[in-house]
Amino acid sequence: MVFSWVRSRRAPGAGTEPGFIIWAMKDPQGVNLQRVQVVKGWLEQGGTREQVYDAVCADGLGPDPATRRCPDNGATVDLSDCSVSADKGAVELKTLWRDPDFDPRQPAFYYLRVLENPSCRWTTWEALREGNQLFEDIAPTIQERAWSSPIWYNPRS
Repeated sequence: MVFSWVRSRRAPGAGTEPGFIIWAMKDPQGVNLQRVQVVKGWLEQGGTREQVYDAVCADGLGPDPATRRCPDNGATVDLSDCSVSADKGAVELKTLWRDPDFDPRQPAFYYLRVLENPSCRWTTWEALREGNQLFEDIAPTIQERAWSSPIWYNPRS
């Protein structure tokens, strides 16, 4: 039951900051998930600002309190055959995340970004299939991502 899960996770004395139930599952044909990020945007002094928070990390790791980023989980790609570390990453990641910098007077938007462990770029697959050398000026790996729709916060007038 989601409601009881959220209720049990609410911090004592929690303020007005919004809470987001985050739950991401890996693509059955993709590689394991590495992290889920919350991207927050707002207007400040006539310009747009953005802050990225790692909300949940794979492999039992947690975001660094100072940088708010997950440490590297050690996932690797073998460039001789494009195999990936099957023992790194997660099939699903979930958490309840609260904005640590929330200002109830500031309009903002939030969206989620899910990152997979690294995998071979298509050019690497093609080079291996054809028996060619990898391109020196193109990174051999990529990190696939998925995004949610934005969630908008507007202060009450």
